[in-house]
Amino acid sequence: MMKILVTGGGGFLGREIVRQLLARGESVRVLTRSAQPELAAAGCECVRADIADADAVRAACAGCDAVIHTAAKAGVWGTAGDFFRANVLGSRAVAAGCRAAGVPFLVHTSTPSVVFNGRGIAGGDESLPLTTSCPCAYPLTKAQAERETLAADCTAGSGTTGGATAGGGLRVIALRPHLIWGAGDPHLVPRVVAAARAGRLHVVGTGANRVDLTHVRNAAAAHLLALDALRRGALSGRAYFISDGAPVVLWDWVNALLARVGAPPVTRSAPLPVVKFAGALCELAWRLLPLRGEPPMTRFTAHELAADHWFDISAARRDLGYAPAVNTAAALDELVQSLAK
Repeated sequence: MMKILVTGGGGFLGREIVRQLLARGESVRVLTRSAQPELAAAGCECVRADIADADAVRAACAGCDAVIHTAAKAGVWGTAGDFFRANVLGSRAVAAGCRAAGVPFLVHTSTPSVVFNGRGIAGGDESLPLTTSCPCAYPLTKAQAERETLAADCTAGSGTTGGATAGGGLRVIALRPHLIWGAGDPHLVPRVVAAARAGRLHVVGTGANRVDLTHVRNAAAAHLLALDALRRGALSGRAYFISDGAPVVLWDWVNALLARVGAPPVTRSAPLPVVKFAGALCELAWRLLPLRGEPPMTRFTAHELAADHWFDISAARRDLGYAPAVNTAAALDELVQSLAK
């Protein structure tokens, strides 16, 4: 039995990772910003701390055999400083905490947004370069966090991606799950349904763009597989795309979901250049006035709604033994039932 720290263990993905770890008999400590009585009742040791608090993170790492780092600030709007603090400083704190506590294994949750290039991506693989230019702080800070965390791997610069290293050291794998969904999702699907009911959704572009989805159980299972690969000494220092392995036509999927929950379909459309311009105006207004909440559109959101973004997961299949196991139709039934509640 291992003792594993899960940062962000109270989040949607983090909770499922914790559930799967407990199910196979591991000892779990979670680091979260808020109290987690349900996790404590399930047998987890709970630590409340800010992920960017290096001293608190180091203390949380002490005595652990591995860390799974899911904590992050996600979203398309917010100050660059807030994203940097949570995503970059938080990841630095985790890597430093692992080294200080002698934790040998770290699985880092990244995102496919780290390879944003302003164009559609159809079947892209891990050879794509990390983004250095994006109209959204989330991909930029997550790209920096992934780059720095993989650089902390003990094999970095050695020309190897696996095998034993003299003196041991920290071994790291980064995972890039795309658009995590499933019953209990507090963000993605509820926001889509709410926007549709309010008449705020438009098809952006042609409506034919395909995207990857990743069921939360698949995403969590990939993290356990990555941890097992690190324990075997099979590989480290690499990033992997993770998905359900079957890209969907985004707007067809959205309308099928809306039909299941009794929400109106999205029938109106707008050209991408028009929506991007509207997004730029919204961003400017929200910065200058400033207005509360998020803008109804941003340039990054417009791109994501109109472009292909799906990825080749053959590397994860080959190296990690990853195989999406969730039945999509059954999982959609679960999601609809959860939304009805």
